[in-house]
Amino acid sequence: MSNAKLASKSHSEHQTVINISEQTIVGGADFLIIGGPCTVESMEQMEEVASKLITAPVQMLRGGVYKPRTSPYSFQGLGIEGLKILASVRQRYNIPVVTEVMSIPQIESVVAYADMLQIGSRNMQNFELLKALGKTGKPVMLKRGLAATIEEFLMAAEYILSHGNPNVILCERGIRSFDSYTRNVLDLGAVAALKQLTHLPVIVDPSHAVGKRELVASLAKAAVACGADGLMIECHPLPEESVSDARQALSLENMVELVESLRPVAAAVGRYICQVEELAVA
Repeated sequence: MSNAKLASKSHSEHQTVINISEQTIVGGADFLIIGGPCTVESMEQMEEVASKLITAPVQMLRGGVYKPRTSPYSFQGLGIEGLKILASVRQRYNIPVVTEVMSIPQIESVVAYADMLQIGSRNMQNFELLKALGKTGKPVMLKRGLAATIEEFLMAAEYILSHGNPNVILCERGIRSFDSYTRNVLDLGAVAALKQLTHLPVIVDPSHAVGKRELVASLAKAAVACGADGLMIECHPLPEESVSDARQALSLENMVELVESLRPVAAAVGRYICQVEELAVA
Protein backbone atom coordinates (compact mmCIF):
# COMPACT_ATOMS: atom_id res chain seq x y z
CA MET A 1 0.00 0.00 0.00
CA SER A 2 3.02 2.27 -0.38
CA ASN A 3 1.28 4.30 -3.09
CA ALA A 4 -1.43 5.36 -0.64
CA LYS A 5 0.83 8.04 0.75
CA LEU A 6 -1.87 10.13 2.39
CA ALA A 7 -4.25 7.36 3.46
CA SER A 8 -1.61 5.14 5.10
CA LYS A 9 -0.88 5.20 8.82
CA SER A 10 2.42 6.80 9.76
CA HIS A 11 2.47 4.99 13.13
CA SER A 12 0.23 2.64 15.11
CA GLU A 13 -1.58 5.42 17.00
CA HIS A 14 -2.19 7.55 13.91
CA GLN A 15 -5.98 8.06 13.72
CA THR A 16 -7.88 10.86 12.01
CA VAL A 17 -10.91 12.29 13.79
CA ILE A 18 -13.37 14.05 11.48
CA ASN A 19 -15.82 16.71 12.62
CA ILE A 20 -19.08 16.27 10.73
CA SER A 21 -20.90 18.93 12.74
CA GLU A 22 -20.37 20.74 16.02
CA GLN A 23 -21.69 17.74 17.96
CA THR A 24 -20.93 14.83 15.63
CA ILE A 25 -17.50 13.31 15.07
CA VAL A 26 -16.15 10.04 13.73
CA GLY A 27 -12.82 8.36 14.30
CA GLY A 28 -12.41 8.92 18.03
CA ALA A 29 -13.64 6.95 21.03
CA ASP A 30 -17.24 7.95 20.29
CA PHE A 31 -19.00 5.46 18.02
CA LEU A 32 -20.99 7.04 15.18
CA ILE A 33 -24.43 5.67 14.25
CA ILE A 34 -26.13 6.82 11.06
CA GLY A 35 -29.71 5.80 10.36
CA GLY A 36 -32.55 6.51 8.00
CA PRO A 37 -34.28 5.31 4.85
CA CYS A 38 -32.67 4.40 1.57
CA THR A 39 -34.65 7.14 -0.14
CA VAL A 40 -36.23 10.44 0.87
CA GLU A 41 -39.89 10.03 -0.03
CA SER A 42 -41.62 12.97 1.67
CA MET A 43 -41.29 15.59 4.42
CA GLU A 44 -43.69 13.61 6.60
CA GLN A 45 -41.60 10.46 6.24
CA MET A 46 -38.33 12.16 7.15
CA GLU A 47 -39.82 14.05 10.11
CA GLU A 48 -41.17 10.78 11.50
CA VAL A 49 -37.77 9.15 11.03
CA ALA A 50 -35.84 11.99 12.65
CA SER A 51 -38.20 12.43 15.61
CA LYS A 52 -37.89 8.73 16.46
CA LEU A 53 -34.19 8.22 15.81
CA ILE A 54 -33.02 11.12 17.97
CA THR A 55 -34.43 9.22 20.94
CA ALA A 56 -31.96 6.35 20.39
CA PRO A 57 -29.95 8.49 19.84
CA VAL A 58 -28.82 8.16 16.25
CA GLN A 59 -26.29 10.94 15.65
CA MET A 60 -26.73 11.34 11.90
CA LEU A 61 -29.55 10.97 9.39
CA ARG A 62 -29.23 9.34 5.97
CA GLY A 63 -31.54 9.61 2.99
CA GLY A 64 -30.95 9.33 -0.75
CA VAL A 65 -32.18 12.01 -3.13
CA TYR A 66 -30.16 10.96 -6.21
CA LYS A 67 -30.50 7.20 -6.59
CA PRO A 68 -28.30 4.94 -8.76
CA ARG A 69 -30.79 2.25 -9.72
CA THR A 70 -30.09 -0.86 -11.77
CA SER A 71 -33.22 -0.22 -13.86
CA PRO A 72 -33.76 3.18 -15.51
CA TYR A 73 -37.48 2.71 -14.78
CA SER A 74 -37.04 2.54 -11.00
CA PHE A 75 -37.54 5.57 -8.76
CA GLN A 76 -34.53 7.86 -9.21
CA GLY A 77 -35.01 10.11 -6.17
CA LEU A 78 -36.51 13.54 -5.48
CA GLY A 79 -33.39 15.54 -6.35
CA ILE A 80 -33.38 19.17 -5.15
CA GLU A 81 -36.78 18.73 -3.49
CA GLY A 82 -35.30 15.88 -1.45
CA LEU A 83 -32.28 17.99 -0.48
CA LYS A 84 -34.58 20.73 0.81
CA ILE A 85 -36.47 18.16 2.89
CA LEU A 86 -33.21 16.93 4.41
CA ALA A 87 -32.11 20.50 5.18
CA SER A 88 -35.43 21.30 6.84
CA VAL A 89 -35.32 18.18 9.00
CA ARG A 90 -31.69 18.84 9.88
CA GLN A 91 -32.56 22.32 11.12
CA ARG A 92 -35.68 21.28 13.04
CA TYR A 93 -34.13 18.29 14.82
CA ASN A 94 -30.53 19.49 15.00
CA ILE A 95 -29.20 16.36 13.33
CA PRO A 96 -26.58 16.33 10.52
CA VAL A 97 -27.45 14.57 7.26
CA VAL A 98 -25.63 12.52 4.64
CA THR A 99 -26.76 11.88 1.08
CA GLU A 100 -25.26 10.49 -2.10
CA VAL A 101 -23.76 12.53 -4.92
CA MET A 102 -23.50 10.75 -8.26
CA SER A 103 -21.99 13.32 -10.63
CA ILE A 104 -19.92 16.48 -10.68
CA PRO A 105 -22.89 18.77 -11.53
CA GLN A 106 -24.68 17.55 -8.38
CA ILE A 107 -21.84 18.48 -6.02
CA GLU A 108 -22.71 22.16 -5.58
CA SER A 109 -26.30 21.54 -4.54
CA VAL A 110 -25.48 18.61 -2.25
CA VAL A 111 -22.71 20.59 -0.54
CA ALA A 112 -25.20 23.39 0.09
CA TYR A 113 -27.71 21.14 1.85
CA ALA A 114 -25.86 18.17 3.40
CA ASP A 115 -23.21 17.78 6.10
CA MET A 116 -21.54 14.77 4.53
CA LEU A 117 -21.40 13.52 0.94
CA GLN A 118 -21.70 9.84 0.12
CA ILE A 119 -19.99 8.17 -2.82
CA GLY A 120 -21.79 4.94 -3.64
CA SER A 121 -20.09 1.69 -4.52
CA ARG A 122 -20.76 2.14 -8.25
CA ASN A 123 -18.83 5.41 -8.22
CA MET A 124 -15.88 4.34 -6.08
CA GLN A 125 -13.58 4.55 -9.10
CA ASN A 126 -15.23 7.52 -10.80
CA PHE A 127 -11.93 9.33 -10.59
CA GLU A 128 -13.05 12.68 -11.98
CA LEU A 129 -15.85 12.78 -9.40
CA LEU A 130 -13.37 11.89 -6.64
CA LYS A 131 -11.03 14.68 -7.75
CA ALA A 132 -13.87 17.18 -7.69
CA LEU A 133 -14.88 16.08 -4.19
CA GLY A 134 -11.30 16.65 -3.11
CA LYS A 135 -11.86 20.35 -3.69
CA THR A 136 -14.98 20.65 -1.52
CA GLY A 137 -13.53 20.23 1.98
CA LYS A 138 -16.78 18.56 3.08
CA PRO A 139 -16.65 15.16 4.81
CA VAL A 140 -16.95 12.40 2.21
CA MET A 141 -18.09 8.86 2.94
CA LEU A 142 -16.57 6.58 0.32
CA LYS A 143 -18.23 3.19 -0.10
CA ARG A 144 -16.22 0.18 -1.23
CA GLY A 145 -16.90 -0.94 -4.79
CA LEU A 146 -18.89 -4.05 -5.58
CA ALA A 147 -15.75 -6.12 -6.18
CA ALA A 148 -12.97 -3.75 -5.15
CA THR A 149 -9.81 -4.94 -3.46
CA ILE A 150 -8.63 -3.23 -0.29
CA GLU A 151 -5.84 -1.58 -2.27
CA GLU A 152 -8.25 -0.23 -4.88
CA PHE A 153 -10.46 1.07 -2.08
CA LEU A 154 -7.60 2.93 -0.42
CA MET A 155 -6.34 4.33 -3.72
CA ALA A 156 -9.84 5.69 -4.45
CA ALA A 157 -9.65 7.50 -1.10
CA GLU A 158 -6.20 8.73 -2.09
CA TYR A 159 -7.75 10.60 -5.05
CA ILE A 160 -9.91 12.65 -2.69
CA LEU A 161 -7.10 13.22 -0.20
CA SER A 162 -4.57 14.18 -2.86
CA HIS A 163 -6.90 16.87 -4.20
CA GLY A 164 -7.06 18.67 -0.89
CA ASN A 165 -9.83 17.09 1.19
CA PRO A 166 -8.60 15.30 4.36
CA ASN A 167 -12.12 14.45 5.54
CA VAL A 168 -12.62 10.96 4.12
CA ILE A 169 -14.55 8.16 5.83
CA LEU A 170 -14.32 4.63 4.40
CA CYS A 171 -17.44 2.45 4.34
CA GLU A 172 -17.42 -1.33 3.99
CA ARG A 173 -20.78 -2.36 2.49
CA GLY A 174 -20.18 -5.89 1.32
CA ILE A 175 -18.67 -7.35 -1.84
CA ARG A 176 -20.16 -9.65 -4.45
CA SER A 177 -19.81 -13.41 -4.13
CA PHE A 178 -21.05 -16.64 -5.66
CA ASP A 179 -23.53 -17.07 -2.77
CA SER A 180 -26.92 -15.51 -3.37
CA TYR A 181 -28.39 -16.10 0.11
CA THR A 182 -27.27 -12.64 1.22
CA ARG A 183 -27.22 -9.61 -1.04
CA ASN A 184 -23.45 -9.29 -0.64
CA VAL A 185 -20.76 -10.64 1.68
CA LEU A 186 -19.83 -8.31 4.53
CA ASP A 187 -16.03 -8.29 4.69
CA LEU A 188 -15.24 -7.65 8.33
CA GLY A 189 -11.72 -8.91 7.67
CA ALA A 190 -11.29 -5.85 5.48
CA VAL A 191 -12.45 -3.63 8.34
CA ALA A 192 -9.81 -5.09 10.65
CA ALA A 193 -7.18 -4.74 7.92
CA LEU A 194 -8.13 -1.16 7.13
CA LYS A 195 -7.83 -0.20 10.79
CA GLN A 196 -4.21 -1.37 10.60
CA LEU A 197 -3.45 0.14 7.19
CA THR A 198 -5.08 3.56 7.32
CA HIS A 199 -5.69 6.41 9.76
CA LEU A 200 -9.03 7.18 8.10
CA PRO A 201 -12.25 6.34 9.98
CA VAL A 202 -13.91 3.10 8.85
CA ILE A 203 -17.64 2.52 9.15
CA VAL A 204 -19.82 -0.44 8.16
CA ASP A 205 -23.13 -0.68 6.30
CA PRO A 206 -24.60 -4.08 7.22
CA SER A 207 -27.93 -3.31 5.54
CA HIS A 208 -26.57 -3.30 1.99
CA ALA A 209 -24.23 -6.15 2.83
CA VAL A 210 -26.87 -8.72 3.71
CA GLY A 211 -30.10 -7.33 2.28
CA LYS A 212 -32.18 -9.07 4.97
CA ARG A 213 -33.32 -7.13 8.02
CA GLU A 214 -33.21 -10.14 10.36
CA LEU A 215 -29.43 -10.41 9.87
CA VAL A 216 -28.57 -6.72 10.33
CA ALA A 217 -28.39 -6.62 14.14
CA SER A 218 -25.94 -9.52 14.44
CA LEU A 219 -23.59 -8.08 11.82
CA ALA A 220 -23.84 -4.62 13.36
CA LYS A 221 -22.61 -6.03 16.66
CA ALA A 222 -19.81 -7.89 14.88
CA ALA A 223 -18.76 -4.66 13.15
CA VAL A 224 -18.48 -2.87 16.48
CA ALA A 225 -16.49 -5.75 17.94
CA CYS A 226 -13.97 -5.87 15.08
CA GLY A 227 -13.04 -2.20 15.39
CA ALA A 228 -15.33 -0.19 13.11
CA ASP A 229 -15.72 3.50 13.96
CA GLY A 230 -19.40 3.63 13.08
CA LEU A 231 -22.42 2.06 11.43
CA MET A 232 -24.88 3.13 8.77
CA ILE A 233 -28.19 1.27 8.94
CA GLU A 234 -31.34 1.57 6.88
CA CYS A 235 -34.65 2.02 8.67
CA HIS A 236 -38.10 3.21 7.63
CA PRO A 237 -41.46 4.02 9.30
CA LEU A 238 -43.10 1.25 7.25
CA PRO A 239 -40.26 -0.95 5.94
CA GLU A 240 -42.38 -3.06 3.62
CA GLU A 241 -43.65 0.08 1.89
CA SER A 242 -40.23 1.63 1.25
CA VAL A 243 -39.83 2.62 -2.41
CA SER A 244 -36.38 1.00 -2.46
CA ASP A 245 -34.47 -1.61 -0.43
CA ALA A 246 -37.62 -2.55 1.52
CA ARG A 247 -36.35 -6.04 2.38
CA GLN A 248 -33.34 -4.80 4.35
CA ALA A 249 -34.86 -1.84 6.18
CA LEU A 250 -35.51 -2.05 9.93
CA SER A 251 -38.55 -0.51 11.55
CA LEU A 252 -37.84 2.64 13.55
CA GLU A 253 -38.61 0.77 16.76
CA ASN A 254 -36.15 -1.98 15.89
CA MET A 255 -33.53 0.63 15.05
CA VAL A 256 -33.85 2.20 18.50
CA GLU A 257 -33.61 -1.25 20.10
CA LEU A 258 -30.53 -2.05 18.06
CA VAL A 259 -28.70 1.06 19.22
CA GLU A 260 -29.35 0.11 22.84
CA SER A 261 -28.11 -3.45 22.23
CA LEU A 262 -24.84 -2.11 20.81
CA ARG A 263 -23.84 -0.25 23.98
CA PRO A 264 -22.29 -3.21 25.87
CA VAL A 265 -20.45 -4.38 22.76
CA ALA A 266 -19.01 -0.91 22.23
CA ALA A 267 -17.99 -0.66 25.88
CA ALA A 268 -16.22 -4.02 25.66
CA VAL A 269 -13.91 -2.71 22.93
CA GLY A 270 -13.35 0.71 24.45
CA ARG A 271 -15.89 2.63 22.39
CA TYR A 272 -18.76 4.81 23.56
CA ILE A 273 -22.27 5.40 22.22
CA CYS A 274 -23.67 8.69 23.46
CA GLN A 275 -26.91 9.17 25.37
CA VAL A 276 -29.83 11.41 24.40
CA GLU A 277 -29.04 13.85 27.21
CA GLU A 278 -25.56 14.48 25.83
CA LEU A 279 -26.86 15.46 22.40
CA ALA A 280 -29.43 17.74 24.04
CA VAL A 281 -26.66 19.51 25.96
CA ALA A 282 -24.52 19.82 22.83
